[in-house]
Amino acid sequence: MKKNIFTICLLAAATHLWAQQEHHYTQFMYNKLLLNPGYAGARGVPSITGIYRSQWIGYEGAPQSALFSFNSPFLSPRVGVGLTLTQERIGLHRDTYGALAYSYELAKSENLSVRLGIMGSIRSRGYDFAKVSTDPQQIFDPSVGGNTFVRDYTGNVGAGIYATVSQQFYVGFSIPHIYQNNIGRNTDVSANLQGKEIRHFYGNAGAILPISDDINLMPAVLVKYVKNVPLDADINLNLDIRKKVTAGLSYRLGGDGAGESLDLLFFWQISNQLGFGAAYDFTLSRLKNYSSGSVEIMLQADLKKTAKGKKSGKKNMTNPRFFM
Repeated sequence: MKKNIFTICLLAAATHLWAQQEHHYTQFMYNKLLLNPGYAGARGVPSITGIYRSQWIGYEGAPQSALFSFNSPFLSPRVGVGLTLTQERIGLHRDTYGALAYSYELAKSENLSVRLGIMGSIRSRGYDFAKVSTDPQQIFDPSVGGNTFVRDYTGNVGAGIYATVSQQFYVGFSIPHIYQNNIGRNTDVSANLQGKEIRHFYGNAGAILPISDDINLMPAVLVKYVKNVPLDADINLNLDIRKKVTAGLSYRLGGDGAGESLDLLFFWQISNQLGFGAAYDFTLSRLKNYSSGSVEIMLQADLKKTAKGKKSGKKNMTNPRFFM
């Protein structure tokens, strides 16, 4: 068991988003606030999203993560605020994260909306190396200075821009964590043994392409770039039927072979205000020999009100649900 836990840490470092420091979710098209503060308030209504993800099922110590986010217009439709809370476990690692976002709509017309956002975040990282071996010297990591238990707290800032065009297209670019914090307890920076929080760059885009009155084709892509590692991306194609049921496929680059995963996605708009999503990832890397894929579930709720305080119907939504 101890060998499995240590191995999953190494595998996660090699394959989890290439640089392993940022959380990822298959249902990224419904979860833009995590990576882009410019998205705060873009739905035009207060909105809550909750996601749970279990990665590489059946492999002890594999990543498990949970997310809660809230975003809403604030005082004015042009101002948005957001809150994101996440927790992730990978073997010995515990990552707890919180972020506040603020956005302002720089440009607004009938066919164009451009929002600029900033965010501040705080993160707690904990590692219990004592669980790997009874002999700490066997698992010594220079970046933690020989400690068997480590907990670090770091703060950061980020920025992003998010735009919608003609209520059919969206595009965004963001850097969630601009400052490259030192992490770990080792203070011997001159020996290049200090761990660092690496800067990640994200670009996302998507569209709604009507096929008929009841069917829309909805492609989306999320591109991820980290210096000195290969470019990574999630490429998605969904089919929306009567704005009620959405189903599709995603392909995630990475891994050590034909890609990291091939993913099935499903979203059900239960009511005007409540939606349920699920995804299953078929692992394509060598980890497919040791796990049963990955599962993700999501709930999303819109808190819409009219000026009189009554809940509004779908017709009052300012943009299609997919962009929200």
